[in-house]
Amino acid sequence: MVDDALAAVVARLYSAPPEDFVAIRSEEVAKARKARDTGLAAAVGKLRKPTVAAWLVNLLAHERPDLVEELLELGERLRDAQRDLRGAELRELSTRRRATVSALAKEAAGLAGRDTAPLTEVEGTLAAALADAAVAAAVREGALTKSLEYTGFGETPRPQLRLVQGEQGVGTVTAKRSAPTQDDREQRAEARRREEERRRAEEDHARAVKQARRELMTALQQLSDAETAKSEAERAVAAAGKAIRSAEKRVKIAQDALADLS
Repeated sequence: MVDDALAAVVARLYSAPPEDFVAIRSEEVAKARKARDTGLAAAVGKLRKPTVAAWLVNLLAHERPDLVEELLELGERLRDAQRDLRGAELRELSTRRRATVSALAKEAAGLAGRDTAPLTEVEGTLAAALADAAVAAAVREGALTKSLEYTGFGETPRPQLRLVQGEQGVGTVTAKRSAPTQDDREQRAEARRREEERRRAEEDHARAVKQARRELMTALQQLSDAETAKSEAERAVAAAGKAIRSAEKRVKIAQDALADLS
């Protein structure tokens, strides 16, 4: 099938280094034409060369799909926790998110065998996959052409609107509808005003919830950063104490040696 054949070509193209992309694409187009598969040839010819960062993410998807699935499962848990405002779980998952994204970016660079790699862009794309289900699907497919980024986190709440319909009675006699009175017009105007107020209140509530979610995620991220900085500072203090004790021992040995010589 064309889809299977195209999938095989995509896997080969997007797991190969970008500098080889054009040559491999031309080779695959020529093979398809030789097989008289004009549809496949046209589809392959439209494939676009990825950036280095996109290629690294694609390589990870093709070579280590198990790690990518673990990342995307973490993303689903994060989105669920964020949607339900489960603060304690969000803190734990946010810490895991940072460590997982960093580890996977380094894994991608290792698979590529490159000393220098745009790890910041790779991490940005993986973080976007954690936050957005559509990006997650694109990362899983392994055919990105450029790196991605996500400026927020979680899903935008949508106001729940209801359509209120009146009931219509059905009888054997249809009453003649009279012209609306002044009271009728005032009642209808009042009903429209109340409906507009209700709609605005729902929109205001949705915006407030969205802002609260953003502020919570920001606070949790700041807390995670602060805890990381604290841990690093504690390790630095411990290392400094060890260095001081070692230096003191060397001073004592030198002093004893000098005393013996004297």
